[in-house]
Amino acid sequence: MDFFTIVQLGDASIRMAIPLLLACLAGLFSERAGIFDIGLEGKMLAAAFLSAAVSFSTGSVWVGLFAGIGISIVLSIIHGLASITFRGNQLISGVAINFFAAGLTVVIAQGWFKQGGRTPSLSGAARFDGLDFPGALTRVRDKMQASPGMQFYSEFVSGHSILVYIGLLTVPLTWWVLYRTRFGLRLRAVGEAPEAVDTAGISVVRLRYAAVIICGILCGIAGAYLSTAVQAGFTKDMTANRGFIALAALIFAKWRPWYALGACLLFGLFFAIDNRFQNIQLQVIWIMVLLVGASIAMTVYALRREKIDVLVLGGLSAVLTAVAIMTWVGSTGEDIGAIAALFETVKVPSQLIQSLPYLFVVIVLAGFVGKAIPPRAGGEPYIKER
Repeated sequence: MDFFTIVQLGDASIRMAIPLLLACLAGLFSERAGIFDIGLEGKMLAAAFLSAAVSFSTGSVWVGLFAGIGISIVLSIIHGLASITFRGNQLISGVAINFFAAGLTVVIAQGWFKQGGRTPSLSGAARFDGLDFPGALTRVRDKMQASPGMQFYSEFVSGHSILVYIGLLTVPLTWWVLYRTRFGLRLRAVGEAPEAVDTAGISVVRLRYAAVIICGILCGIAGAYLSTAVQAGFTKDMTANRGFIALAALIFAKWRPWYALGACLLFGLFFAIDNRFQNIQLQVIWIMVLLVGASIAMTVYALRREKIDVLVLGGLSAVLTAVAIMTWVGSTGEDIGAIAALFETVKVPSQLIQSLPYLFVVIVLAGFVGKAIPPRAGGEPYIKER
C-alpha cells in the first residue's frame, strides 16, 4: 500500500464520517439536555429526501439544504412536543419518527417523481461539488505523480464539499458552546439536575427545546450531505442506519465533542474500507489469526463483565470463530490438504468487510470500551414542583 492509497483512504474516511459526526453532535446536544433521541435516523432520512427533491425542483442546492434543515427541525419540534411538553416516552417518540420518515419519504418520492421511490439524479448547481484550494491538483494521474506533501494537500485537504468543512468546524464550535458559554453550562445542567436549573429561575422547557432544535439543524445538514454531496439524489433508506451508528459513536465518545470526532472517524474508516477495498486478499491463516484472536480477546473480556455482556460478546465471538473455520474448510479440497489450505490466498468475503461498522457497534454497546455514564436526568421528563 503506497502513500497515495493511504491518503485516499483517509480522504474517504472523512467523507464517510461527516454524516455520522453531524448526527453524533446532534445527539450530543439533545442528550446533554436530558432528551434521548433515537430518531436521528428518521430526521436524516427526511432531510435527505427533501433536500434532493427541492434541489432538483429549484435547481439550487442551497434551497434544498435549507428545506432539509427545515423538515428536520419540524420533526425535532414534534419530538419535543411529545417528550417535553406532553412528557411522553422519548424512545417511543424517536421510533415513531424513524418509521414515519422511512415510509413517507418513499411514498412522496414515488408520487412526486414516479421513479420507484427515488429522486432524479442531481447535477450542476443542484448538488454540492468539491472545493479545489489554490494550487491543488485535480487529476488523479497528476496526484499519483506528485510529491507526498502535494498528494496530501490535493487529496486529503482539498477537494471536499463545503459541508465537509462545516461538519469539521462544528466540533470546536460544539466544544466552545458547551464548555465556554453560559448557554452551554445551563444546557449541561438541565441534563444533570433540571430541578436546580428551575430553582435558579431558568426555564428548563426552553433550554430543552433549544437543544432539540439544534439537534434538528445538525441532522438536517447530515441528511442533505448524503443526498446532495455524497450521492447525487435520494434513494430508499439511503441513511443505512447511520443514525443508530451515530448513537453508538456518542456512547463510545462518552458525550464529549472531541472524542466524538475520533469515534466517527473510526466508523468512517470502516465504511471507507468497504468502499475502497472490495477485493482484499489474504492467506487463510491470517484471516483465522485475526478472527480467532478477536474472538479470544472479546471472550476473555466478557468473562469479567456482566451476564448480558458475556452473552452478546460471547455470541459474537462464536460467530467470528465459525467464519474463520468455514473459510479454512472452504479452502480445502481433494488437491489441497488441511495444512496446505492455511497458506492459500483467498478473497476476504465482502459481507465481512461490510459488516465491520455494525460489528463495532455491537462491541461498543456491549461495554467493550469501558463504562459510559449518560447525563443523569436523560430520558426523564421534568415535572415542575408546585
